[in-house]
Amino acid sequence: MAMPISRRIAAVALALFVVAMTLASASAQTVPSGKIKIIIDTDIGDDIDDAFAVALALRSSELEILGITTTFGDTEARAKLADRLLGETGHSDIPVAAGTAAKAPGGLTQRRYAEGGHFARANHPPAVEFILDQIRRYPGQITLVAIGPLVNVGALIDQDPQTFRKLARIVLMGGSVYRGGGDLGYTKPSGPQAEWNIKNDIPSAQKLFQSGVPIFMMPLDSTQLKLDEVKRAILFQAGTPLTDALTLLYHQWGYETPTLYDVMTLAYILNPELCPVQAMHVRVDAQGFTRPEPGVPNAQVCLDSDSDAFFRFYLRRILAP
Repeated sequence: MAMPISRRIAAVALALFVVAMTLASASAQTVPSGKIKIIIDTDIGDDIDDAFAVALALRSSELEILGITTTFGDTEARAKLADRLLGETGHSDIPVAAGTAAKAPGGLTQRRYAEGGHFARANHPPAVEFILDQIRRYPGQITLVAIGPLVNVGALIDQDPQTFRKLARIVLMGGSVYRGGGDLGYTKPSGPQAEWNIKNDIPSAQKLFQSGVPIFMMPLDSTQLKLDEVKRAILFQAGTPLTDALTLLYHQWGYETPTLYDVMTLAYILNPELCPVQAMHVRVDAQGFTRPEPGVPNAQVCLDSDSDAFFRFYLRRILAP
C-alpha cells in the first residue's frame, strides 16, 4: 500500500533534517576556533615586564599561543626560564624555541629562576626556523608579538622575506615618537629617545619598517605603565601558581616598581580600545630613533593610553578564577 502523502513529506523532512545535522556536525569539527594565533618573541629574563606579558597571554582564552621564542643575548637561558614559567603554570605543551645566542650588555636578572625547577627541556629548536614553519602552516593568520630586540625578526627577513610577509601582523613594543623614558605625560614632552628594543638591532628594525608587513607599534609614548605598590600587593597576594611565579621573578629582578611596557602589546591584541592607534610613516634612523615623517603609512602607532583602564583590565584578567 502506498504511503500517504503527508507521511512521505514527513519522512523526507526527517531525512533532510538528519542529513543537515550530520553535515553541521562535520562542519563544526572543522571550523576554526576563532582564536588569535600568536607567537611571542621575547627577551624574557632581563626586565620583568616580559614575564608579566607572557602571564597575560596565558590567562587569555582568546589567544592560541603557537610558541614562545627567545631573542638577544643568552637565548638558551631565556628559553629555560620560559620552560619553567610554562611548566609551573600548567602550560608545558606550548613550544619554546631559542634564537641565536650572542653577547649582549647586562645580565639576566632572573637567571636563578631559569636554572631552578625541573621543567627545562633537553633542547630548543632554532627560533627562526620555528617561526617560519608556523607561518607556512598558518599563512596570513599569525600575529608575531615582538617584545625584545628585533634580532629574530631581522633574521626572518634575511632568510625568507616572502614567507615573513605572510604574517598577519606584528605587534611591537618599541620606539619612541614624542616621549622618552621617564616622560609619563604629566609635563611638557621631553622628546623622543632611541628605545632599547630598536637600538639593540637597528638594521633589523629598519628592515621591519620597510618590509610591508602590517605593524602595530606600542612605543614609550603609551607603554610606561607603573605597577605600583598597591597593585603589586593585590597581585602577589593572590597565591595562584601564576602570581606566585610572578612574585618570585619580581624579587629576583631586584628593583621596586615595574613598568609594564611589553604588556601593552598583548593588552592591545585583546582590547584595542586600551591603546588607540593612528596611521603613521615611521623611519628608523641610524641612531635607532623612530622618526615620524610624511609618506605612505607603514605602521599603526599608539601614542597614548589610559593607565587606569589598562590596569583594571590586566589585574582582573590575571586574578580571575
